[in-house]
Amino acid sequence: MNSIELLADGYGRIGGVVHAVVDGLTAELLEARVDPGANSIAWLVWHLTRVQDDHVSDVAGAEQEWTHGGWVERFALPFDTGATGYGHSPAEVAKVTVAPELLTGYYDAVHQRTHDYLQTLTDADLDRVVDPGWDPPVTLGVRLISVIDDDVAHAAQAAFVRGILERR
Repeated sequence: MNSIELLADGYGRIGGVVHAVVDGLTAELLEARVDPGANSIAWLVWHLTRVQDDHVSDVAGAEQEWTHGGWVERFALPFDTGATGYGHSPAEVAKVTVAPELLTGYYDAVHQRTHDYLQTLTDADLDRVVDPGWDPPVTLGVRLISVIDDDVAHAAQAAFVRGILERR
């Protein structure tokens, strides 16, 4: 197994968690929060997908699926087109109200684009500097791993929230 196959496997695991969390939930449960300052499942899944879409599209030099695939219009959220959820307040979190199929549809589209992009890479590509503004500069490999790390954390948070909500 090479590095690209490992990255593809890592990204592939996120989708299993996303679907396990979202599938079968009502919009009400997707939007529920364990307290007024907490993130909802809808926001967590939207955010992790937006981050993956934003970051992978950036390093691929491609338009985001959010705009390219028309998801921004379908979601019709009251945020700037480029919003990923970073720094959102509890009031903004509450505005992410969507149907479960929309969340998983967007996630699946972003995952497919990520998978397709990974298939264009070689191990040598992972050393390319994609953000020289850090010390050390961020390489493509580090950026791709950081997205996996962020997505796994948010998917696990969403699974935790679902568990709490189902036990109420």
